[in-house]
Amino acid sequence: MLTMNTHLSPHPAEQHKSHRANWLRAAVLGVDDGIVSTSSLMLGVTAASGNSAATLTAGIAGLAAGALSMAVGEYISVSSQKDAELADIQIEERSLATNPIGELAELATIYELRGLDPELAKQVARQLQDHDGVKAHVRDELGIDHAALANPLQAALASSAAFSFGSAVPIVAALIATGQTGVLAIIISSLAALAIAGAISAYLGGGNRIWAAGRVFIGGGLAMAITAFIGHLIGSRL
Repeated sequence: MLTMNTHLSPHPAEQHKSHRANWLRAAVLGVDDGIVSTSSLMLGVTAASGNSAATLTAGIAGLAAGALSMAVGEYISVSSQKDAELADIQIEERSLATNPIGELAELATIYELRGLDPELAKQVARQLQDHDGVKAHVRDELGIDHAALANPLQAALASSAAFSFGSAVPIVAALIATGQTGVLAIIISSLAALAIAGAISAYLGGGNRIWAAGRVFIGGGLAMAITAFIGHLIGSRL
């Protein structure tokens, strides 16, 4: 009798990318936000004051504030998502306890709509509901993976770390170079880091690396230019 290793894909040549969506989104958002926010802040301060010490201070403060903000925001957001998922699971548990026949019919209808004939749909629904009704319903009715609920702490730490990593790019550039050279170093290093981050995210996600690098390069460049312009306007009037 042949057995299949459940940890191996039946089609090893198919290297799917979508399972990376959640952590990839958080990592890319954190890194890009860190680079753009901190470099823009530093350029804005430079344009307003021209003081290298103030620029570096602003960058470090931006890293600390942004990393903490990302951690808190992501923790609250993912906690709310998990609360909603748990609430939906409890609703299904109560429904299965009070109305198992109705829930069975509902599950069978879902499988019919996916292409199974009515009799087979009922048979599949009955077997899955008998095996683990709650898991079957939350997965196929609500799209919730009962075994992989959102992890608020993990999301908070990952987002904070990613933001800090991105913020370090313009800060290191400002530490290495000062004055006008420092400004160019911040701009060049930040834009290069954005393009690299975009290309890497596209590679991991199976997208177009050139397009991904270009869109974050242009978006980050615009953000830095606008912030520097605002800083210049404010600095010239103080």
